[in-house]
Amino acid sequence: MDVLPLALDRGSPVPLGTQVSGAIRDLVTSGRLHRGDRLPSSRALARDAGVARSVVEQAYAQLVAEGWLEGRHGSGTYVAADRAPASARPPAAAPRRVPDRALVRLDAGTPWIDPRHSDAWRRAWREVGHAPGPRGYDDPRGMPVLREALAERLTRTRGLAVDADDVRITAGTTDGLRHLLAGLPTGPVLVDDPGYRAAVETIRASGRDVVDHPAGTPVHDLTGSAAAYSTPAHQHPLGPPMSGPDRLSLLDAARRAGAVVVEDDYDSEFRYDVAPIPALASLDREVVAYLGTASKAVAPSLRLGWMVVPPAVRETVDRHRSLTHDTASWPVQRAFWALLRDGYVDRLVRSARRTYARRAARVADALGAWLEGPPAGMYATVLLPPDLAVAAHERARAGGFDVPLLTDYTRSSDLTGLVVGFGGCSDDELERALDLLVAAVRA
Repeated sequence: MDVLPLALDRGSPVPLGTQVSGAIRDLVTSGRLHRGDRLPSSRALARDAGVARSVVEQAYAQLVAEGWLEGRHGSGTYVAADRAPASARPPAAAPRRVPDRALVRLDAGTPWIDPRHSDAWRRAWREVGHAPGPRGYDDPRGMPVLREALAERLTRTRGLAVDADDVRITAGTTDGLRHLLAGLPTGPVLVDDPGYRAAVETIRASGRDVVDHPAGTPVHDLTGSAAAYSTPAHQHPLGPPMSGPDRLSLLDAARRAGAVVVEDDYDSEFRYDVAPIPALASLDREVVAYLGTASKAVAPSLRLGWMVVPPAVRETVDRHRSLTHDTASWPVQRAFWALLRDGYVDRLVRSARRTYARRAARVADALGAWLEGPPAGMYATVLLPPDLAVAAHERARAGGFDVPLLTDYTRSSDLTGLVVGFGGCSDDELERALDLLVAAVRA
């Protein structure tokens, strides 16, 4: 069949590779594809479907492993099984599959929270219950005392010389990105590929195009772009920090194009080999918009973040937030201020840093031959051929663990592998997951 009728839903949470394999499987089981039919090459099908070639290779590898397809050396990929007549088909046995809600998700964004400090968390929320709330709408910039506390913290930990007037409170990183985009001129946004999926969807939802940029390569030209979104402290999801020369190249390209660099300071606090790398915004506050979040240090469900906006767009962003009343929750701001004031956040970061260092060493010991650089933050990226990546993903899932595929984070990149998180699990769960992954890739 020269063209396969694939209907892909890019808004679905189901990975594209899984959608492709499911659609081809349906074509075989419905009788529209027959034994011996030759499938398009992975390159041709990727072009027709508008996906990365690695997505199709992943789907083909999965279907070969299931016995629906077969690869013939030097010839291509063919249908290996036919639909049996209804009278001849035995009842299909339901596959053993761990329910999604029962899976332990080893992703790149779920943190480990030291339970020894839970008393401070409870005290902060009790304090909120006794504090008088604001009369009417709160300051759209955020609580003044929280902005002061965050300004001190950013100066101390990220090398950003800012004060309370420079800081704006948000409902998280993507919320800050959304507000920032509303204040920028029209134009596309350059984003690393592979890169942060939530940022890509936020940019697209704003009506802007996303320009794919190969992750780990320098940016030399931003002509025509309104902004470049980047995770320089810890590239998401590959891991390495942006080098000094690449930082300067990005800033120079932004200045020449009149664009803004959006720095998502992802995972910056969780370096355990060297001191945290200073924020990119510390090099040029006129060009860089800085985004931070409490999700990795405290809890993703807190839905709280902050931003430092370049002076040229600050008034526009403030006016937009004031008109829309789109601000972070006052009780959450009040609680987070208490957590900062009482040293809770610093204690959590120190505890998590020690835990991540120990777990990263264990991951490196188990998967070091396949790692893309040393682990940092709360996850490690493992580069594998498509068939091995899928096999390891499925084996982990059968054992109760959801380990994301690297293709979940790609758009046009052909990189394949796994993103192995080690934050949202216990030490024992991590050991069991690593045993499954190692067995799969060695097999």
